[in-house]
Amino acid sequence: MSNLLVELFVEELPPKALNKLGQAFSQSLFDSLQAQGLTAPSSAITAYASPRRLAVHITDVAAKADDKAVAQKLMPVSVGLDAAGNASPALLKKLTALGADASVVSQLKREHDGKAEVLFLDLTVAGATLAEGLQKALDEAIAKLPIPKVMTYQLQDGWSNVNFVRPAHGLVALHGSEIVQLHTLGLTAGNQTQGHRFEATQNPIVLRNADSYVEQLQQDGAVIAGFEERRNEITRQLEAAASKLNLRPIEDEALLDEVTALVERPNVLVGEFEQEFLAVPQECLILTMKANQKYFPLLDAQGKLTNQFLIVSNISPTDPSAVIGGNERVVRPRLADAKFFFEQDRKKTLESRIPGLAKVVYHNKLGSQGERIARVSGIANLIATALGDAALAAQASQAAQLAKADLVTDMVGEFPELQGIMGRYYAQHEGLSDDIAYAIEDHYRPRFAGDELPRNRVGLIVALADKLETLAGMFSIGEKPTGEKDPFALRRHAIGILRLLNDGNIALGLDTLLAQALSVFQHQFDRDATLQALNEFIYDRLAGNLRDAGYSAQEVEAVLALKPQLIADIFKRLNAVQAFAALAEAPSLAAANKRVGNILKKAEGNIEPSINPALLQEDAERALAQALEQVQPQAQQAFSAGNYTESLKALAALKTPVDAFFDHVMVNAEDPALKANRLALLATLHQAMNQVADLSRLAA
Repeated sequence: MSNLLVELFVEELPPKALNKLGQAFSQSLFDSLQAQGLTAPSSAITAYASPRRLAVHITDVAAKADDKAVAQKLMPVSVGLDAAGNASPALLKKLTALGADASVVSQLKREHDGKAEVLFLDLTVAGATLAEGLQKALDEAIAKLPIPKVMTYQLQDGWSNVNFVRPAHGLVALHGSEIVQLHTLGLTAGNQTQGHRFEATQNPIVLRNADSYVEQLQQDGAVIAGFEERRNEITRQLEAAASKLNLRPIEDEALLDEVTALVERPNVLVGEFEQEFLAVPQECLILTMKANQKYFPLLDAQGKLTNQFLIVSNISPTDPSAVIGGNERVVRPRLADAKFFFEQDRKKTLESRIPGLAKVVYHNKLGSQGERIARVSGIANLIATALGDAALAAQASQAAQLAKADLVTDMVGEFPELQGIMGRYYAQHEGLSDDIAYAIEDHYRPRFAGDELPRNRVGLIVALADKLETLAGMFSIGEKPTGEKDPFALRRHAIGILRLLNDGNIALGLDTLLAQALSVFQHQFDRDATLQALNEFIYDRLAGNLRDAGYSAQEVEAVLALKPQLIADIFKRLNAVQAFAALAEAPSLAAANKRVGNILKKAEGNIEPSINPALLQEDAERALAQALEQVQPQAQQAFSAGNYTESLKALAALKTPVDAFFDHVMVNAEDPALKANRLALLATLHQAMNQVADLSRLAA
């Protein structure tokens, strides 16, 4: 056993994919070696990934796998042996192929495989050598790499082409200090690698053994091989540099990962730009510095952008002024562009830009963005009007009309990520109220799980209208999610609607909202079928979310079976069901409720919950009617007050009379009047028990 190192040295790898490539390469190699019996239970794997290399270090790797005893299945006895027990030509041919002869026929085992009696030959299979096993593992690892885009390049022979993520120039394979003979991508394995392009003290670096890799790369090659180690070093330097200035770097995990994949030995430097650029909204400056230059903007204690930023350089000169100056010269035109766009955009009002949206295609079957904002504005007006707030309706309509106007500004044209944000700035510049301005920015929220909701009531209404319009429009033209495919993010829109209704406390029924959304579309479609499909889609999303939140499938089914229209009510109902399920009487009442439901389904005609006291003959049915007379008003009063827990707890008093009823009363009596009255009694019971949830869903 010795430790193993494998490294592929390549040209600069795609930074956004580097960490994933490194993890996949190392894990695939390890899995293959493990499957071939070349690793030990104690073997540990360490992945390395830098801009120009993918590598893996594996401890306790064998030079050769152990031989294995296997039982080789041959053929059915009826095929392999004749009546006298002699080997058939087919069996002899099979044995010859396995390196055996007729002398082993008497040693063959017979076992039944479930269909017939089969012959087996005990063999010893030689374990793979490391060279064989690693070659197989490397070929598999390269084939399985999650390469974003494959390159085709020519090898040095001038004839052969290779497909890989980037041209490969070196291969290292060391088992201890011994080179393992490998070949891939036109390369032969050795013990030499390359360090930093400019700062390595040795090039090439001759590796002493598998365990010296990290040390030699760092000391002689000026390279931090490990992705996480390099990331941690960048974080440390960023925080140290910012701390000296009493500032803090912006937090962005994706940017940190990308920069980690761009440098081999990080060196954080401080740059700055002119104060005048701070007149531009900080979101614009931050985005251009992050997206275009990979800088880390610096914020003050109040979270305001300063005119200083951090550069993660890949070189460490004695005098860094040239590096800093170069980066400052590069960022200045970017910031100047942002300033120019901002100043030009403010020369036109948002309202004056609305006609331009007629030229922006939204969907070929649903028209332009201009037509879309008219629909969103209409839905917003209907929602606010239904809430009984005329002032809110006017504000929501105006905000909805202006919500997409920034799509035709220069700034959003350059940075689409700023849509909504720039609309808010331009609205405030025009003197529009904060209610309108923040609604323009916030109408995209919530954009993902855990995202904040709009900051005001106007924003809530416009955000809800925007998501309802998207869902209703797409469903009306048959653009529904299928399997894993959801190109219009309709699942996310549905979850956003549910959050807006629940957390935003909008007390409107779901069917009402969906009908309002569908009413603004003028093209031909089946409105009833679309409404039903939308309803089912949203409740399916809701059921999944509730199960993820920790509610049991039975509890979720019990509540959603009634299709509660007020989404904000659903959590209250679920909590009530949980409290009811904890009662000792719950299992019996749930089972009885299921039985009552089945009886009523089988009954002919419509059963009205209207009891005739004169037809109550048995003591048990009189006791149940009396109990209902007492319990039903209590449960109804609590239900009407929104106290669902107390409403369900009141039902506990029905356990004894319900059990007695089913023990002593024949529902399907021969007398039609008696039967009808008993069914009416059960209908009354069913109605009383299923206001909060369908309790039969709790039955085992």
